[in-house]
Amino acid sequence: MDRPRILVIGSINMDLMVELERMPLAGETVMGENYRYVPGGKGANQAVAALRQGADVQFAARVGCDANGRVLREGLLAEGMGLDYFREDAHAPTGLAVIPVDSSGQNRIIVLAGANGRLSADDAREAVEGGCDCVMLQFEIEEETVKAACQAAAARGIPVVVDAGPARSFPLEEIHGVTILTPNETEAEALVGFPVEDEASARQACQKLMERSGARYIVLKLGGRGAMLYDGKRMQRYPAMPDIRVVDTTAAGDSFTAAMTAEWLRSGDMDRAMRYGNAAGGLAVTRKGAQPSLPTLAETEALLAKA
Repeated sequence: MDRPRILVIGSINMDLMVELERMPLAGETVMGENYRYVPGGKGANQAVAALRQGADVQFAARVGCDANGRVLREGLLAEGMGLDYFREDAHAPTGLAVIPVDSSGQNRIIVLAGANGRLSADDAREAVEGGCDCVMLQFEIEEETVKAACQAAAARGIPVVVDAGPARSFPLEEIHGVTILTPNETEAEALVGFPVEDEASARQACQKLMERSGARYIVLKLGGRGAMLYDGKRMQRYPAMPDIRVVDTTAAGDSFTAAMTAEWLRSGDMDRAMRYGNAAGGLAVTRKGAQPSLPTLAETEALLAKA
């Protein structure tokens, strides 16, 4: 399919980005260097990333009836996002994330869910019933909403990609049959109960994740070391793009997941999809902010052509 129809059900936040030389110790005050407000949230990041990677995207989410919500909605419309299942909620503020970023580009993220916590199972079912080629989900919304979306998609034979972030325990057995489950190392540890430190522990984690989720593929994101693909028989490593200068790692995983999903839907080739994911994730870390860092399909293909 040239332009896959992707439904993203997930979170949307206004990100408060804080730049500082180093992270403070407990009880310490550190002077920051700059701050700015940037559109974010794992769901919104993946929706925008998938759109820029050439997909036709509908985004199901909730914001508050406030200034941040209006700004975020206007930004999505400017991107060309489908918002048929995007709602304003009078009972909660728009989600907020506070993200300090140090001089090496590493970040910490504090999330206040706000209206994201009110994105319901009924919201998810309604969106899936609207039809799509694939559903993308994350763990930054309520557990029952994730489960309802997976169950509704399974009933219609729609593939589901679950980005297992942020790190949390989750009853994977209750979303059995997802197509792709993709955690990073920290998220994998939260799900399997042991650290993922080397190839042996990575394989063990992928096997356990597949056993519990019934996923067709486990994609383990390794940050600057690339990613690993497990299909139940073989484990293959895909190295990160070379000569990447890290500025800010925010949304790199979201960029990877969206590009991987879009290319897999276009080509049906997971090997090709993994390389697209690594290229898009690599480009994202070279730029500041969440959504401002997300590359286009043309940029991703240009980087792959150089590799």
